Amino acid sequence: MSPTYPLVLDLDGRRAVVVGGGPVAARRTTGLLEAGAIVTVVAPALCEDLAVLVDDGRLTWLPREYADGDLAGAWLVQAATADAEVNATVAADAERAGIWCVRADDARTSAAWTPATARVDDITVAVSASRDPRRARAVKDRIAVKLQTGELPLRRVRRKRTGHVALVGGGPGDPGLITTRGRRLLADADVVVVDRLAPRALLDELDPEVEVIEAGKGPQAHTLSQLEINDLLVERARAGQRVVRLKGGDPFVFGRGAEEALACADAGIPCEVVPGVTSAVAVPAAAGIPVTHRGVTRQFTVISAHSAHPGEGPDWASLAAVEGTLVFLMGVSQLPLVVDGLRAHGRSPATPVAVIERGTLADQRTTTGTLETIVAAATDRAVRSPAVIVVGEVVAVAEELATLVRRP
Repeated sequence: MSPTYPLVLDLDGRRAVVVGGGPVAARRTTGLLEAGAIVTVVAPALCEDLAVLVDDGRLTWLPREYADGDLAGAWLVQAATADAEVNATVAADAERAGIWCVRADDARTSAAWTPATARVDDITVAVSASRDPRRARAVKDRIAVKLQTGELPLRRVRRKRTGHVALVGGGPGDPGLITTRGRRLLADADVVVVDRLAPRALLDELDPEVEVIEAGKGPQAHTLSQLEINDLLVERARAGQRVVRLKGGDPFVFGRGAEEALACADAGIPCEVVPGVTSAVAVPAAAGIPVTHRGVTRQFTVISAHSAHPGEGPDWASLAAVEGTLVFLMGVSQLPLVVDGLRAHGRSPATPVAVIERGTLADQRTTTGTLETIVAAATDRAVRSPAVIVVGEVVAVAEELATLVRRP
């Protein structure tokens, strides 16, 4: 087979003719209409999908058999009838008129053919495989997945004049748990402003030209203040850059994402919020602990155990009285306070407790006990942040699952 010449056509406002009224013709017609072509369908009868397009006024239908002269003024022809002789006639007429014709029934005798196509944002990938459509579709599907997940480069080389900010939740730690949308935005970024608990392995996959700015906040160690982060996001977007604020978990769950979004709104900067898998649910799940379980509890409460200022701690009396599971984030250093607060207000010392360190990562570790024993157990094992504390009867479910489910 001789080499072919790939080409992308601009059919907007140009006439295209489809001969045939069945499902194949409908698929070809839909693609032409999406490209902006002015489509005429020639067929004695139409399948339901084509009939809907006629009723909507999106195409012209000639309700008869194909006839000489139907291709006049066409830029592209699709021969898609169930009759090989009709398709051959259409192709021969197109050849004489100097019009490219795609035969849907026989790619081997076609002068042109439609590739398997994947479209992600403004990127179009067309795959041809020596006129083997099933092979082409398989390759196209693999490429589409990698584009959708950001594994293939999406970053625009030509920068737009107007920048924007995306607040991306990176998930609980495992880089595979970021959303597809978040991964794609990260691949397209000019600047990434990253938190301490964000999935940092993803930074190794960025284009070398992408600027990474550390904005992590640890106990008594802030690289940038929140006000400085807000100003940075606005400043870079005003400069026309695509800015991703990469956070751990979800940007609106103890992530101060709303403050950053409001700062962008006040400055007139376009801002997109991409939810993330919150560690409040994902980390217990990774340890085999369901935060709700039928017959055990039907609700859970998420609490930040960290207090920015003295006297701003949780309302222990209310928390001790609430039914269901308690999930504490940013609370490892406050574990004795959590235990004392709950026990002092009536929570049973026999209540099960789990502390899960580095949840979803390869070195994840779980320490279990009760409100009476967990502080000593955590001290003996030198438990450190980041970790999630789970208080409630659901902790015992993990022990039952461990006997039934083999985990890697």
